[in-house]
Amino acid sequence: MRMLFTFAGGRGHLEPLVPIARAAQGAGHTVAVAGQALLLEAVRAFGFAALTAGARVGRLNKSPLLPPEPEREELALARSYAGWIARGRAADLLAVCAEWRPDLLVCDEFDFGAMIVAERLGLPHATVLVSAAGSFVRKEVIADPLNMLRADHGLPPDDAVAMTARHLVLSPFPPRFRDPAAPGGENLRWTPADAAAAEVSEFTKKRPLLYVTLGTVFNLESGDLFQRVLAGLRALPANALVTVGEQLSPAELAEQPAHIRIAGFIPQGKILPQCSAVLSHGGSGTVMGALAHGLPQVLIPMGADQPHNAARCVALGLGLVLDPIVATPEMVRAAVATVLSDPAYRLAAGRMRDDIAALPPPSHAVALLERLSAGRTTSC
Repeated sequence: MRMLFTFAGGRGHLEPLVPIARAAQGAGHTVAVAGQALLLEAVRAFGFAALTAGARVGRLNKSPLLPPEPEREELALARSYAGWIARGRAADLLAVCAEWRPDLLVCDEFDFGAMIVAERLGLPHATVLVSAAGSFVRKEVIADPLNMLRADHGLPPDDAVAMTARHLVLSPFPPRFRDPAAPGGENLRWTPADAAAAEVSEFTKKRPLLYVTLGTVFNLESGDLFQRVLAGLRALPANALVTVGEQLSPAELAEQPAHIRIAGFIPQGKILPQCSAVLSHGGSGTVMGALAHGLPQVLIPMGADQPHNAARCVALGLGLVLDPIVATPEMVRAAVATVLSDPAYRLAAGRMRDDIAALPPPSHAVALLERLSAGRTTSC
């Protein structure tokens, strides 16, 4: 069977697809992955044929740090992923499907253009959830722009939720983490896209290791947050591995003491197995990666689904949350020291790790996709 995997955003939209795509390849299916040109090198590095679809997505220029505002983020979601991104991807994916001729399409939950193409072509499709808490995407936010696009493709209006769940929904998140009001799907185990351990031997093993990241998109609009975080970590009796992403240079930050290492981009699956805690922006992939290893967290959410994920972490006792605008070095230091020293956070994270480990592996998703293609499933 020919399976086309598609994603509308950045690495956070690509990496949840990777374990399923690898399992599909391992089962003998032909796999290709379609995404924006900026991410095609990453697609090839994961071992897949890469196809271009959609305009470049991502905030590639530095911008000021803004206070988190749900209304602003929802407007951006409607205008981008449900608007011009969906429109461009639908046009490109029609051409990709005409040439590559997939039997089935698997897309990330924000790839609305791919869903419209699948419906227009009569292709069975599966949606992979990529937003951990599940409360960021609401039908009243995305319905109008998507129905305009559906009309352009000769499709009737939809309530948007039914469109995204028309055939099969795959959820690589433990049900207990999801917002109680969020839609679910067929549960899968969260599996890191790249789990080979990186070399961090320059750190003494007598100190705990903290992984610090502000993501690969919001890192560019974090203002002086890296500087405040680093100032807070200097006096901590812990090692820290800080990744600033591919678009920033570690040299932009001041020289740090020996127990703090600054790097560009390192796949988190290579780092997390050696860590004791994580400080991050609260992106879904980072939060789930930390929980898959039972790690407590300090979260500094800046936008998109990050505040939703952070709220779930607090509700479940998995970590602490700081405001990105008002967080001081002293607040950063105190929060990290607390999650490292208070066993309650590690115990809660360990319980979530066990929840994740008990979920079915990616091969389960392949069996569901095979059934879907064979017509043995019903519409959701």
